[in-house]
Amino acid sequence: MQSPLLTAEAGSTRLEIVVADITTLSVDAIVNAANTSLLGGGGVDGAIHRAAGPQLLEECKTLGGCETGSAKITRGYRLPARNVIHAVGPVWQDGGSGEDVLLAGCYSAAVSLAAVRRLRSVAFSAISTGVYGFPADRAARIAVGTVVSALGAQDHRIERVVFCCFSDEAADHHAQAFYECGLV
Repeated sequence: MQSPLLTAEAGSTRLEIVVADITTLSVDAIVNAANTSLLGGGGVDGAIHRAAGPQLLEECKTLGGCETGSAKITRGYRLPARNVIHAVGPVWQDGGSGEDVLLAGCYSAAVSLAAVRRLRSVAFSAISTGVYGFPADRAARIAVGTVVSALGAQDHRIERVVFCCFSDEAADHHAQAFYECGLV
């Protein structure tokens, strides 16, 4: 895996920012920016489904979809990650339609699922920032702030959280969020 661009500690959890292909990360779970059907799509969702193989789609068909602002978990199949947490973020409307709360909800739900499953390492994609149009800087602040807060609310210690960015610009937004949250 590529070396982290920035690391920080949130309690006893190591936080990292990397620019990488999330389908290549060897972690307990990767967090997919899924749609409500959970049946695959474009962007990172499509890439995860292709890399995991057809078994992922078959398992997703049994889950009955997922509401925006929530998350569900499956096996990772052909991925290096043992699990995929499918988090459904909101489509950006205008910023006044509850998008921030829904985005925070899916990050919080993903951390909760990881804690319940006693996972030690989780890698997040930048949920809702692709075709869903959520402003990347705003999404990064919500992602980092929500994950740090959710980690503190869990009994199980997640040892490592990776914010996996698809570009240097996305990584810069996450680094700024680390600074704004007082992590570095």
